[in-house]
Amino acid sequence: MKNRATLLAIATTISLTVLSSCSKDDMGDMPMGKNIDYPAAYVVNGESATVSVIKLSDNTVSETFDIMNSGGNMVMWPHHIYSHQNHLAIGVPGMDLSAGHSGGMAGMKGRILIMDAVKGTVLKDIETPAMNHNAVYSPDGTEIWTTQMAMDGKVLVYDANTYAVKNTIAVGEDPAEVTFSMDGTKAYVCNGGSGTVSVINPSTKSVVATLTVGDDPVGAWPATNGKMYVDNEASQTISVIDVATNAVTETISLGFMPGYAAHNASKNELWVTDPMNGKVHYWNWDNGMSMWMHAGVFDAGAGAHAIVFTQDGNIAYVTNQESNTVSVVNVSSHAVTKTLNVGKKPNGILIKM
Repeated sequence: MKNRATLLAIATTISLTVLSSCSKDDMGDMPMGKNIDYPAAYVVNGESATVSVIKLSDNTVSETFDIMNSGGNMVMWPHHIYSHQNHLAIGVPGMDLSAGHSGGMAGMKGRILIMDAVKGTVLKDIETPAMNHNAVYSPDGTEIWTTQMAMDGKVLVYDANTYAVKNTIAVGEDPAEVTFSMDGTKAYVCNGGSGTVSVINPSTKSVVATLTVGDDPVGAWPATNGKMYVDNEASQTISVIDVATNAVTETISLGFMPGYAAHNASKNELWVTDPMNGKVHYWNWDNGMSMWMHAGVFDAGAGAHAIVFTQDGNIAYVTNQESNTVSVVNVSSHAVTKTLNVGKKPNGILIKM
């Protein structure tokens, strides 16, 4: 009986080891022990190639799952993350972008990984012809958009059901992030090599405007006030784009290289991370002068990068790439109330209710 029990234990261990190395493509709908059925923040850890799940009810790291390709191997340097319903889309450029986003590597391919947000399993692994920065769902969830970082920059539009390429849109040089306005009427592509932003009609897939911004723009980040906020790394500025008029209405001088810009609708504050100094700066809107005025700064963590606010705008989460942490911030007091240890080089973050 002892030998039989020992053999059973060994067989169970082997079975669990095999299961843990399989992807969605290998296993179908097998849950792999995850059940993330609660409001959470999902954090992409670039160097670790993992996702840390923060349970919003108590601000604890409740789950960590590996980001695997269809062959069951960890991917290299996953970056930003977006969601639609219970699906996650993760862009995988394959290189470390924590020190800045300019310049791609010739001949380097990118990836898009679609994952189950509840189970943490891989649903689809797509290799792209060139390096990409992010993969974002269209507002209606029927498409997945990603950039191709090259001198002849492109946006690839995939069908979110069949994963076939539907459209290829020519944009500027070395495009980084592609994002959508909050109302879903326009898509924005930051062309790092051109110092421009391509504005695209999502229905016709045509470029309707090309706007000159600062040097090395990375992302045009949406806001509920009808604006897009572009972080220009090399010129150390934020360009404010009016969605309705396709015009740059303001340029905010920072004095530091921005990591990310986020608008808090409930407080009407603009937050910008300062990764080199591990800080977050914030601005208040001045109605009299019709411009953003610097209002303060607070410490986050080394390599402060992406920002996300809770739906009520009272709590913010900041990924800190160099300290491998996420700062939980009280928005009213602009103070860090908790620091969570996550994986190495945390980058993209989203909240899913």
